[in-house]
Amino acid sequence: MRGRAAVLHTVEAFRDGSTRLHFVIGSLYAGYARMFLRASQAVARQQELAADQVAARHAGRDATAAALRLLPILGAAHAYYLKTYASMGGPLDALPPVGQVHGGFHQMLAALTQERLAALGAGTRPPQPHQYDSHPPDGERIALIEQLPSDGRSDGSADEPAALTLLRDRERVFTELEARILPPETSRLRRMTWDDLVMARALADADGWARPLRVAVERALRSAEHGADGAGSARRDAPAEAEASDALPELEEVLDAFDSGLLWMATADRMPKPHQASRLVGASARNFIRPRIFDGLAGMVHLRLAGTGHATSDIAWAGQPGLALPEAWEQGMDDALDAAVADTPDTAPLRALLAGHTPAGIRQCPPAAEPIKRG
Repeated sequence: MRGRAAVLHTVEAFRDGSTRLHFVIGSLYAGYARMFLRASQAVARQQELAADQVAARHAGRDATAAALRLLPILGAAHAYYLKTYASMGGPLDALPPVGQVHGGFHQMLAALTQERLAALGAGTRPPQPHQYDSHPPDGERIALIEQLPSDGRSDGSADEPAALTLLRDRERVFTELEARILPPETSRLRRMTWDDLVMARALADADGWARPLRVAVERALRSAEHGADGAGSARRDAPAEAEASDALPELEEVLDAFDSGLLWMATADRMPKPHQASRLVGASARNFIRPRIFDGLAGMVHLRLAGTGHATSDIAWAGQPGLALPEAWEQGMDDALDAAVADTPDTAPLRALLAGHTPAGIRQCPPAAEPIKRG
């Protein structure tokens, strides 16, 4: 095993080299590495199968087979954790608290139901076996374990503690783990509590959804004010970054613009869209851009509620991290936004929510990866 690890490490070192000599010597060594890995393949796999036999004797046949079946599900859950939680602060140049980049995974696992955990792994294909894999395919390992005679022991999944209980001072272990595996440049990133990180990401995402709509409305208002389509057209393709945030319309001004007939198509025409959609007209154009206008309006609502203290951060280990909104918005927000972006806009439901919302409960509004999509 040490020989295989050393060979692979050497190949990687040559591959990362920057000179012609590295390439030439690396190419020669790669041939030797392939020969070595092929020659040691049978021994490596027999070692892994022997380890499975030892595990079955100590932990029990059924427990060992159950653990191998669970590995792909845990792998999918860990990938989801890294994408949704650990890397949440990427756009903000921020990281979770010290020791929580990987240490937060057990908090998510503790909050997930068995059904939710299984759902994260649903549809995940097993990795394609590689000709130099040291481990045999999991299906082969499980089949060999199940051929062993029954030892009368259960799989232990219902009453055994988590493996993390075997660690002493696990917080220190996770802290030292970060120091060893995180790239050196991450040391300059700020550390934030989970709650602060969720709130900061939610606000950043909401602003990202809202800004294209605010820019489009501002340009539509300027064009209408000047009464000259040429002035508006000259600005239509200008980058959104050219608009100062403090000069962009707020939520009520956007709703006023919708009420004055500037949504279709004065605002919609100024929303960013791919070149392929630039020739769409009529209902096709409205239906294409409507979800983006919905998202922009939703982002402005999130910003407003967070700014007034009616939206709080929720890490939601069992669901999706995001903003917790008042119950009134849970019941009426989607319908109100749909009405505001309809072919004949009706902003009254949304204005009613803005005027009289009372925080009687909360809802989950995900800030991560993808914005809310509505047709």
